[in-house]
Amino acid sequence: MRDFTLKKYEILLQAIEKTNYSTCTVYDFLKNKPDKCIILRHDVDRAINRNLAMAKLEHSYGIKSTYYFRHIEETFKPEIILQMAKMGHEIGFHYEVMDKANGDIDKAIEIFRKELEDLRKVTETVTEINTVCMHGNPLKPWSNRDLWKRYDFKDFGLTGEPYLSIDYNKVCYLTDTGRTWADLKIRVKDTIDRFGANEKAGLSSISSTDDVIRLIKAEKVPQICLLAHPNRWCEDIAGWTKELLFQNVKNIGKAGIVWYRNKTRKKDTANVGL
Repeated sequence: MRDFTLKKYEILLQAIEKTNYSTCTVYDFLKNKPDKCIILRHDVDRAINRNLAMAKLEHSYGIKSTYYFRHIEETFKPEIILQMAKMGHEIGFHYEVMDKANGDIDKAIEIFRKELEDLRKVTETVTEINTVCMHGNPLKPWSNRDLWKRYDFKDFGLTGEPYLSIDYNKVCYLTDTGRTWADLKIRVKDTIDRFGANEKAGLSSISSTDDVIRLIKAEKVPQICLLAHPNRWCEDIAGWTKELLFQNVKNIGKAGIVWYRNKTRKKDTANVGL
């Protein structure tokens, strides 16, 4: 069976259902800290209808997860956001304001304030916006989470940001970034600072969704944060093939960016020692 299809994701959900894991949103995890759980998180980057299809599938299994919406024309669709919210899914803000402000942190916080308010106006009759998560554009030199080096997201009535508020020394982090679950050298922005739980779990053999399913069935890792980008999970063969080719080309570029930045960082470090 092809990987990264909605059917494969359903098999993943079925595997979770047969274990002693509970599933939870990011907000529910930060609020309740369940001992044995899988945090389900999705970044709504593009292909909004694939996100809706995944949300409906999870809802059919009684599962609630977190969907972080970018504030761009392709994904900021109030009617779809409300549909997902009414299913019980957590709606969050996928901010990219440092990129939009070209690194101007004071301008970025004002963009953040307005775009968060826009999202809250959409969901105010159904649910609250409690968490936000940065979007990472590998072609931009800024990290959007650097916004919080000067400001505090709690001042906006927010509970957390998964890159900053989850302790990944305790929570195992799995992401389909690059259209693979393997921790390859293609992650430019989707990185975590603490990865003790991943080291302890020994994830070197994780690559496919089947590998993730086997890890879940073994139930040896108490807490897992699972990030799946719904735009990558496509059922029809034409869309699936297009996504595969697009991601392969993108991965080559991302690997080059990681190599160049690591080389520059090592050179800068060596110069400091002179």
